[in-house]
Amino acid sequence: MIELTELRNRISSVEDDLKSRVQTLNTLDALEAFRIEFLGRKGKISELFKLLGQIEQGERATAGKLLNNLKQEANAIFASRQEDLGSAALDQQIASERIDVTLPGVYHPLGHKHVLTQVQQEIESIFLRMGFDVAAGPEIEDEYHNFEALNIPADHPARDDWDTFYIDDKTLLRPHTSPVQIRVMEETQPPVRIICPGRCYRRDTQDATHSPVFHQVELLWVEEGLSLANLKYLLEVFIHEFFGEGYETRLSGDFFPFTEPSVQVHMRAPRAKDWLEIMGAGMVDPAVLTNVGYDPEVVTGFAFGLGIERMAMLRYGIDDIRLFFGNDLRFITQF
Repeated sequence: MIELTELRNRISSVEDDLKSRVQTLNTLDALEAFRIEFLGRKGKISELFKLLGQIEQGERATAGKLLNNLKQEANAIFASRQEDLGSAALDQQIASERIDVTLPGVYHPLGHKHVLTQVQQEIESIFLRMGFDVAAGPEIEDEYHNFEALNIPADHPARDDWDTFYIDDKTLLRPHTSPVQIRVMEETQPPVRIICPGRCYRRDTQDATHSPVFHQVELLWVEEGLSLANLKYLLEVFIHEFFGEGYETRLSGDFFPFTEPSVQVHMRAPRAKDWLEIMGAGMVDPAVLTNVGYDPEVVTGFAFGLGIERMAMLRYGIDDIRLFFGNDLRFITQF
């Protein structure tokens, strides 16, 4: 058994420890150590409560009241210091994260569209205003859509490994966007009015005017009653929209497997002497119309293809195609 007097002495000793520790509770870590030492499951106050069973029955109520008072005092000290330290930590956090909204902002320069993207979107915009739709297709193509449906026979040079990036015997990286025209015509009945912009690939040695990767826009219009006159008018409208008024246009004969007749399109700037070749064009070959299930006796069509890099070089006076792919900000940010 334990005398009540002895318990009072132990409680007084713990109380003295409490008071002496108050001045040391300056951090949250120190406060947590205080809680564990005095209020924890195995703390000093909890150990005193275990002695209640050893107190005389008639004195237990008094002993319990003394222990509860000690526990309340320890809890009060803990709660008070916790509030003070939490408030101080919050003030410190606010001070460290304070932002002076009157200071000038940090400038973050924004990028902008690449010149080729700008030119492609302008070309698309011109033809969208004239009632054409924009069509897209896969860059990895099969031989049928890329060659056979376009009336390009097996012995044509374009089907040679030296000219085209073949993936396997029947699959290749498209050298033009013409397969998109075939895919659209296979799924659409006339009239068809589309442009097909996209990236293309050819086995060209890179120099000032050639690149193994380039961008192209092709146009296709299939309907009843179309002729070369319609093609020439459309080309003149496009050239005036893209380059400006005063440009002249002329057509000269050429040959492409998928058009008949075929022409080269030339333009001449105002007050210029020389003509510049800018694209190939022509009336869609009847064999191509037949391949997609159209009746060439009922509908006719025309198509042309132009290089986006070529258009950008002519407009901005750029003399080296490699500049488009060099990622030199001194060049890119000019446009």
